[in-house]
Amino acid sequence: TSKAYALKPLSLSEKTHAAMERALQRPRPPANAPAAAAPASIGSLTAKSPEVTVQGGSLKTWAFSSPAVERVQVVLKTEGRPLDADVELWAGPDNTPHKMRVYIENGSDRPFNAVMETPRGPNTIAVRNIGQLEFPMAAQIEAVSAAGPLGDMANIDHGPMTIQGGALRTYPFDPQVDSVQVLLKTDGRPLNARIELLQGPNNNKQV
Repeated sequence: TSKAYALKPLSLSEKTHAAMERALQRPRPPANAPAAAAPASIGSLTAKSPEVTVQGGSLKTWAFSSPAVERVQVVLKTEGRPLDADVELWAGPDNTPHKMRVYIENGSDRPFNAVMETPRGPNTIAVRNIGQLEFPMAAQIEAVSAAGPLGDMANIDHGPMTIQGGALRTYPFDPQVDSVQVLLKTDGRPLNARIELLQGPNNNKQV
């Protein structure tokens, strides 16, 4: 003899039922979806901070109040137009210990990228676009670690070269070189230098 069994429906609580509905409605990523990109490292030259547009004739400032910030990376670029800017480090009232004048013929092909030492904070980075109103530029300023982008400079084959006051040194590069890294320092005395990127006779691409 066969027996028939009646199946009773399981009773779910309201919370469990709501959780199951949310799980069924949650979209699933496709099988070939790329993995989420890892956040960029603060100490990396490829780290991206928000771009701030600096119009011609205007001034933008970035304040770093924490004394733990020892280096700041400055990236300036345009959409292919000339770039003419002043970059200053303010370390207190009426004190400008670091100032750079930057000119680039094409701010898209040759963006400006520099790392400035900011010991004994608080410090402020000021970027002034001294170009015309028709030549805006994009600025990115962010803190980097003390062992950041300049850490690899200690692994170069040759040691530092001393450049006397008023002297000139040139360094030719092959066409395969996409970018170079320049480190300037003194023994504590003032530093006043001019760096030029020359391509062809008397043709300044970047100063």
